[in-house]
Amino acid sequence: MILKTFGWSFGVTIAGLAAALYFWGWEGFAVVAILSVLEISLSFDNAVVNAGVLKRMNEFWQKIFLTIGILIAVFGMRLVFPVLIVAVTAGVGPIEAVELALDDPDQYSEMVTDAHPSIAAFGGMFLLMIALNFVFEEREVMWARWLEKPLSKLGRIDGFSVGVALAALLLTATTVASQAYQHGGLHADKTETVLLSGLAGLLTYLLVGGLSGYFEHRLEDDQEKMHEAEEAARRAGKKPTAVGVGGKAAFFLFLYLEVLDASFSFDGVIGAFAITNHIFWMALGLGIGAMYVRSLTIYLVRQGTLDDYRYLEHGAHYAIGALAVMLLISIRWHLPEVVTGLVGVGLIGWAFYSSVRANRRDDAEGRGHRQISDEV
Repeated sequence: MILKTFGWSFGVTIAGLAAALYFWGWEGFAVVAILSVLEISLSFDNAVVNAGVLKRMNEFWQKIFLTIGILIAVFGMRLVFPVLIVAVTAGVGPIEAVELALDDPDQYSEMVTDAHPSIAAFGGMFLLMIALNFVFEEREVMWARWLEKPLSKLGRIDGFSVGVALAALLLTATTVASQAYQHGGLHADKTETVLLSGLAGLLTYLLVGGLSGYFEHRLEDDQEKMHEAEEAARRAGKKPTAVGVGGKAAFFLFLYLEVLDASFSFDGVIGAFAITNHIFWMALGLGIGAMYVRSLTIYLVRQGTLDDYRYLEHGAHYAIGALAVMLLISIRWHLPEVVTGLVGVGLIGWAFYSSVRANRRDDAEGRGHRQISDEV
């Protein structure tokens, strides 16, 4: 079962890491490996969400999503999109960006470094909103209750997460302005760039979230109408026409999944810029991670176990929040790429370990209750 489901992912992982080692040595191997682990970790949430919706589709629409949908996610969002980000922010064409990376890496590095404030501000705000909306949301399962419980109460205030994100952006811009003043105005133009890019990242998140919510509400409305139509058909003694209505519901499920998958892919791509600006290392690392999205989605749908590791969602969102903060900090101060990568991996590993311990504790308590019941 494991080899059948994850075989292609294992093969791509081996080939990608081998290519990184051959072309760029141990440094490239290490960065690609870190990107792969981080993307795989963040993709677990993606796979969980996808599997939860995908299991409600019929076999035809499942195949559509797992072929066309994943193709878009792998080659569109994770391989092409990083190149487009560099091309747009550096003011060159996509082909020219790739040629520069191959023929003149020094100039390419300078262009990426010059574009880093806009990339970091845009991505940092987008990622920060994802993390803030998670920590300010009320939920039954809490990992760090001492922290999450008071934060969930603050989340009841309308627009609180947006206010916190804007405050972080203003603080970042103020820091950049202070740097420009200390260096005699050499970096004065970056303050406006940081503000505009940060606002664009915030608006992008609100747009993606709005579209996801729209498709989700449309899906709920369609399902409610489908049930009403089936009940009306039964009362009239007719056979319900579930195929047509189900097809419409499945179509909106597909659109909803594509929006969700795009948003997950986007935070993975943006987060990668906190680790490296090398587009080929990014392409390999994110491509490996994207393959695991498909494999994990298939595995979770077939196994039907989505809640085995209860804290992984928390760890993934805390990792996203850490990356967001480090992206904003990196506008002013340089952060080692390995450190930024290991922080996210460490949070995911901690969440996984906590989930395993919680499962063992529940099993032990369950055995104790059963033993008491048997004795009674």
